[in-house]
Amino acid sequence: MVDDELWARIEPLLPAWPERSPGPRPVDDRLCLQGILFVLYTGITWQQLPPELGFDSGQTCWRRLGRWQKAGVFEALHRLLLAELNAAGLIDWTRACVDASHVRAKKGGEATGPSPVDRRKTGSKHHLVSDGGGIPFHVITTAANVNDVTLTLDLVDGIPPVAGRVGHPRKRPDALLGDKGYDSNPNRRELRKRRILPVISRRGEPDIIGLGKLRYVVEQTFAQLHQFKRLAVRWERRLDLHGALVSLACAIICWRRLRRPAQPTHRP
Repeated sequence: MVDDELWARIEPLLPAWPERSPGPRPVDDRLCLQGILFVLYTGITWQQLPPELGFDSGQTCWRRLGRWQKAGVFEALHRLLLAELNAAGLIDWTRACVDASHVRAKKGGEATGPSPVDRRKTGSKHHLVSDGGGIPFHVITTAANVNDVTLTLDLVDGIPPVAGRVGHPRKRPDALLGDKGYDSNPNRRELRKRRILPVISRRGEPDIIGLGKLRYVVEQTFAQLHQFKRLAVRWERRLDLHGALVSLACAIICWRRLRRPAQPTHRP
């Protein structure tokens, strides 16, 4: 269910319906959102969405998902909640962490390919950058056979400007932490140009001492992201709809962190 506080943030972001649109009156937006969340949480198909729950048909919810994706609703919600977290001092800008995780793509589609960790079955890969506390900043979905290192700069540049503090919105962490899969001297140079300190292990050398203890948060974020069963296995052939569900899941993770905040310990 969508509680009143969350709905108060989502409702202003939804595109308005024409006052004199032909056909029957559209199904209530809040019910459709609850239907979308039910599919996202459980991983059932849109056709299996139980009508007795009152969310209308799965086809209606699926069409509403596409409409809201075109309007950028879930990306806007994610940015809004990031700003609230930043205002509360809950974002750790001292470092950001990058990692990637494979998911099986049952129906194929855009941004899928043979998975090197799943006997070359068709899959995708989620590339994630989080803050130092595991709050998701940005996720990119690619084919499963795309190297992690090629997405380093795209992830960093994809961090949205986060408001919530006095002055210009911030989008650059002080440092970027990555394992040996992100080892690249050209990327290190580009990060330094962006005034970001690269803390990335090198191939053929021992891991940087203490790096694993700092990077575990991004693995926890992946665990939270893939608790949404519709994302643990990719069913959407359309990349835009899959991306909309990923953005919605990131927003829900941020909402949970905002509702149960820890004691602020990070500097602005």
